[in-house]
Amino acid sequence: MKRAHLLVLASTVSMIGWGTVLPYQYAYAANTRGWGGFVAAAASSLFSIGALVAAPVGGRLADRMSPVRVAVVARVLACVVSLALVVAGTPLTFLLGMLAFGLAITAAAPAQQVLVLRWSSGADRRRVFALVFSGQALGMAIGAFAAGYMVDLDQVHGMWPAFVTASAGFGLSGLLLAVAGRGVDASVPPVPESPAQQGSTGLALRAIWATPALRWTAVVTIALALAFYAQFESGLPAFALTVLDASERSIGTAAAVNCLVIIALQMAVVRWTATRSAPSLLVAVGLIWVLCWGMMSLATQLGPHGATLFVITFGVFAVGETMYAPVLNPLTASLAPEGMVGTTLGVFAALQTGVSAAGPMLAGLLLGSGLPGTFLLVHAGFAGIAVLGAWRLRAMLRGGPTLATFEDADPLPADEPDAYALAH
Repeated sequence: MKRAHLLVLASTVSMIGWGTVLPYQYAYAANTRGWGGFVAAAASSLFSIGALVAAPVGGRLADRMSPVRVAVVARVLACVVSLALVVAGTPLTFLLGMLAFGLAITAAAPAQQVLVLRWSSGADRRRVFALVFSGQALGMAIGAFAAGYMVDLDQVHGMWPAFVTASAGFGLSGLLLAVAGRGVDASVPPVPESPAQQGSTGLALRAIWATPALRWTAVVTIALALAFYAQFESGLPAFALTVLDASERSIGTAAAVNCLVIIALQMAVVRWTATRSAPSLLVAVGLIWVLCWGMMSLATQLGPHGATLFVITFGVFAVGETMYAPVLNPLTASLAPEGMVGTTLGVFAALQTGVSAAGPMLAGLLLGSGLPGTFLLVHAGFAGIAVLGAWRLRAMLRGGPTLATFEDADPLPADEPDAYALAH
């Protein structure tokens, strides 16, 4: 568990810097630099496209070689790219920087998930996933709160402190991961692959399509990504700025509240949900997020108080996140083909980030066309699709043979090279 604790700390530190950038990147590109809403939305989309490319590659590398090495290299790249954004003085260089940022940050995600599976016992895995998510939320909250005092969106150079802080966070995170993995890589060979597994990510895609439970899990994953995460970085801030006339500081406060609610509730929710099925919890997430989009609609009718309800709604979104984060990855991993856990997790991460790439452009189209009501209705619909998909998945898993899950698996030795695959 000592390695798992360092992994949690590394995740937390990496998010401190990212938290200083995330709430303000849209306003920085659109208003501070004067590049307009299209460039700001395109930057978020390119970030997601970079993540789309990096996630399956990072997952496959985590299956074929040391996941510690994959995660550390990705963190170092994120450190370098963060500094490069300081000197990105044109729309083109900023867009390329955000593309590289998405590549670097997301390449580490599947490897980190594999490390959670390797460095925690069966009984603790859901708890460790929750701790990682809570640590990330804590880092994001600290970063978003601090950025309110560090960032000056009235100055061209006002985001430099945020980019430098992000660089320092990713660099320190990579160092912590290297320390946590010390002594593991030298003695543990990568997971061997059969000839059939030596194809590409396409094999994982075919396996997902051929397995009904994975197929429905993919539907839920995509719908939930569209229902919130695709709009978290730019769409919702743009909605607050253009429709609710909220200030940039209100947006940062909303991001901080979202993270603080996760921190406050996460472990209590993990205990409460310990005996409940993952699909049932995903149904609850979808219902909560339908409610949140209704609250956003109400905010448009409250005049100057709409910004306050916007902040509150971000806290309610977080209640759903506390159930979403600890169960989706273990559920996906439990259904993955043997020996392809990292690859499958990478594919699902790519699905999330890939559909998220369309989020900022969708927001720009609808909000730019003066259709905030349609913007809200469409995203409530995505949450409703997630509810229906999770309900179907629950019925399928109840009606079929019992499927082993990582949280129910027997404890496995942390130094076993393919220990995480033995839970199948």
